[in-house]
Amino acid sequence: MLYYARGSKDGEITPREAAEALRGAFRALGPRRRVLALPPDFTRLNSYAGPITEIAEDFFGEALTDVMPALGTHSPMTDDQIVTMFGGVPREKFRVHDWRRDVVTVGEVPAEYVREVSGGRADYAWPAQVNRLLLDPSFDLILSIGQVVPHEVIGMANYTKNIFVGVGGSEGINKSHFIGAAYGMERIMGRADTPVRAVMEYARTHFIASLPIVYVLTVMAKDADSGRMQLKGLFIGDDFECFRLASELSLRTNFIMVEKPLKKCIVWLDPSEFKSTWLGNKAIYRTRMALADGAELIVLAPALKEFGEDAAIDALIRKYGYKGTPHTLEETRANMDLQENLSASAHLIHGSSEGRFRIIYCPGQGMTREEIEGVGFEYAPLDEMMERYNVASLRDGWNVVGGEEVYYISNPALGLWAHPDRFND
Repeated sequence: MLYYARGSKDGEITPREAAEALRGAFRALGPRRRVLALPPDFTRLNSYAGPITEIAEDFFGEALTDVMPALGTHSPMTDDQIVTMFGGVPREKFRVHDWRRDVVTVGEVPAEYVREVSGGRADYAWPAQVNRLLLDPSFDLILSIGQVVPHEVIGMANYTKNIFVGVGGSEGINKSHFIGAAYGMERIMGRADTPVRAVMEYARTHFIASLPIVYVLTVMAKDADSGRMQLKGLFIGDDFECFRLASELSLRTNFIMVEKPLKKCIVWLDPSEFKSTWLGNKAIYRTRMALADGAELIVLAPALKEFGEDAAIDALIRKYGYKGTPHTLEETRANMDLQENLSASAHLIHGSSEGRFRIIYCPGQGMTREEIEGVGFEYAPLDEMMERYNVASLRDGWNVVGGEEVYYISNPALGLWAHPDRFND
């Protein structure tokens, strides 16, 4: 059922309008005894999930007893991050999702189905795993909150991904990531109907249909003139239709089709948001379909301090590096540590240029040249590159710097860039 749907690429939903829409949808749901909210974590600060969670807490009051940020494999939020993102929501309501231990397998998508939807590129059963808190029968409403935006693993982020990955388990996350990587990232990004989505939709309809989940989905975009984030769409519902409508708007809003392949692309990784290549490699994922052969992708990463957000994943990235699909698949077949962490294998595939373009990482003091080059990237000093490409004077899109034409992206998490030659509908 769809409780609310509004969105436009050229319009904006004001905070007052959003609050009225949310309260109206909550009233339509009727009285609730106990509510669980599943917003994204700090890596999705720009999702508008913080204000939505605050409105939900204000509306439901003591009935909203638990807030569990959908960490996936990310590090737990700090107290400062919680205050910054969620404002006055009481700290004691927050729970930490433990993706390795605190999960339950609610069902298994058959290997035959996985093989069918992936075109034979994955041939295993997929475990549908969720945090055990979701199965507490005392909850009569679970609010799954998040932003729909093009995504490298599943095509379009959020909806059931927030459930089966955001508060999912190790095996389910690993195997879902690998399905997407094996199928091909460039065949997935920007599409709502993908093999990974099909597997999760099977799990939703077969294994968690009885859970009282309502999805609150946003579509966001940065205003080109002010740089301010704008709420372009708000969709509230309990089935695929809610996600489909949000995905259609996100594709119109967040997909940037460039008129010519990018020969030099500068990507800024905001230090408040990007501290690992696990997240920062969105600079690679989201631009690869726009980059020319032989292009330079320069990633300015002042807060970079690690590769993986999880210590075990970080160690695997350091061990195997971003060295392309054939190398990663060969290492995965030969090594149990990768077989047991297929999301790491998928990430290593996603983070490679496959030798088609150069990836030049420019970290601050948190990482050395040896670490960057050790995983297969090129290195350049941050200060030198920041002096050459002053982000304060660059605008998103095409710029001319010292007579050189460059393309600038201030936040790779907000969109997907492609050239028509590399994107087929």
